[in-house]
Amino acid sequence: MQASNFDLSTYLQRIGHTGPAAADTATLQAIMRQQLFTVPFENLDVQAGKIVSLVPEDIADKILRQGRGGYCYEVNGLFAMALQALGIPYRFVSARPMFYPARRPRTHMAVIAEVEGRRWLCDLGFGSYGIRAPMDLGAVGVDIAQDSDTFQLTLDERGEYLLKAKVEGEWANQYAFDLSPQEWIDFVPANYLNSTHPEAIFVQKLLVVLHQSSGRVILLDDMLKTVKNGQVEKKQLAREEIGEVLNRLFGLATAVQQ
Repeated sequence: MQASNFDLSTYLQRIGHTGPAAADTATLQAIMRQQLFTVPFENLDVQAGKIVSLVPEDIADKILRQGRGGYCYEVNGLFAMALQALGIPYRFVSARPMFYPARRPRTHMAVIAEVEGRRWLCDLGFGSYGIRAPMDLGAVGVDIAQDSDTFQLTLDERGEYLLKAKVEGEWANQYAFDLSPQEWIDFVPANYLNSTHPEAIFVQKLLVVLHQSSGRVILLDDMLKTVKNGQVEKKQLAREEIGEVLNRLFGLATAVQQ
C-alpha cells in the first residue's frame, strides 16, 4: 500500500511515536498502539453525504495533513502504508462482522502483518470492541488481555478465524476472517456500501471512537460513552455540544469547521 504523499517521518510524528522504527515486533506493537491513541475511528464524511475516497493519496492527506481520522479502510490503509515503509510484509484480509442478528457480507478490512517469524492480526478500525494491540495468530483459543479488555481467536476446520471480545463478562463474536489475501481494489464495493447504503450503520449514525490507555471514548450520535478501566459512563449531549466534543475529545476541529 503506497501513496506518493506518504512520508514515514510525518506518520510517526502524527501518531506521536518517538521510539525506534524498524521491521520488528516491538515497532509493530508500538505504532499500532500509538495510532489507535491518536487517530480516531470516525465516519464524519459519510454523515456529510460523501463517499469515502479509497485513493491512497486522499487517505494520507486526510489523516496526516488534515488531522482527521477515518473508518476501517482508511485507518488500516494508512497503517499498511507505514508497514510498507518499514519493510514489514503484510496482507489485507476481508472480515465478516458477526455481531448482527442476520448474516452480513465481508465488509470489514483487517491487516495481517508478518514479522520475526510470526503472523499478527492488526486492526485499527473496528470501533467499540476493536483489538488494542496486534494479536498473534498462533495463540488460538487463548484469552488475550489488552489493558482492561480481553479477546480470543478461534480457528475452525475450514481455516476461518473468529475474533471474540469479552463484553459484560460474556464472549461476544466480533468478526470472522481467513487468510486469503485481498487487493486494495477488492474493498471498493464494500466501501461504497458502507458509505451509501441506508442500512449501513455508518450512514445511519455518527460514530467516533478514540482509544486511550485506560479504555476508549465513543460518540454514537448524541451519546457520549467513556470506558475507563472497565467502568462505563454515559452522557446525552445537546446538539450544540457535539462540535465542541469532537474538537476537545477527538481532536477533530478541522472536520467540525468543514
